[in-house]
Amino acid sequence: MYDLDEVVIHCRYASSQIVTMIEEPPKLVIKRSWNRPSPLQIAAFENIPTGFVVDAMNGQGTLAPNIKPILPDAFNTSIWGPALTIDTGPGDIMALLAALDSIQEGDILVSSFAGFQGCAAIGDRVAGMVKNNHAKAFITDGPVRDYVGMVGIGLPTWATGINANSPVSQGPGTVGLNIHIGGRAVSSGDMVIADLDGVVTVPFNEIDTVIKRLEHIKKLEKEFDQEVHDGLKIPKSTHELLQSSDVKYID
Repeated sequence: MYDLDEVVIHCRYASSQIVTMIEEPPKLVIKRSWNRPSPLQIAAFENIPTGFVVDAMNGQGTLAPNIKPILPDAFNTSIWGPALTIDTGPGDIMALLAALDSIQEGDILVSSFAGFQGCAAIGDRVAGMVKNNHAKAFITDGPVRDYVGMVGIGLPTWATGINANSPVSQGPGTVGLNIHIGGRAVSSGDMVIADLDGVVTVPFNEIDTVIKRLEHIKKLEKEFDQEVHDGLKIPKSTHELLQSSDVKYID
């Protein structure tokens, strides 16, 4: 038979051993390199509407529609470039600050805030540093703050809205690793295309396939635009459907 006090002491000792065996995670994990699209691949997406890219990906690729342009000049903004991924976790920006050291010119920062809406994922000063490091844009699934300052900075930004609450900078977080944002997995080096209609991402290993399909999509869109301009009232395929046995009319 064990003495009750001995059992308690033994359990406490075992518990303390378990605690000390669990290694504390690092505050930051930073990937130093990843595949990057070539200048020619990047240029192939210049001023291509997000809708064209989605069509070239068979209706896939968009981030959630609550991630939208939040600056007034977004109506004249179309951006394209490689993703630099950040996972800050909810309410924290330590990984975003660390990512400033990883930016290459033309990168688009894609920052997962875990969809947290309780405070801002970025403010004007951090946005200013992002721009000073020659990033092309910032995309997040959280809100922003310092709206007037953000307008002055002029960094194209896609976010969920405005929230004056401040984030913390405690970690943990990651830079350059795979993230999940807006219902889609995104990796550093993926292509990002964003405009007034939203944000689309193209996985790195699909870039060349999408570029080839875009040529066909652009041709079809141009032809359809001309038909509408010339007075088209109903698509030919729809007209044929309405004349077929697949439609039942009821008086």
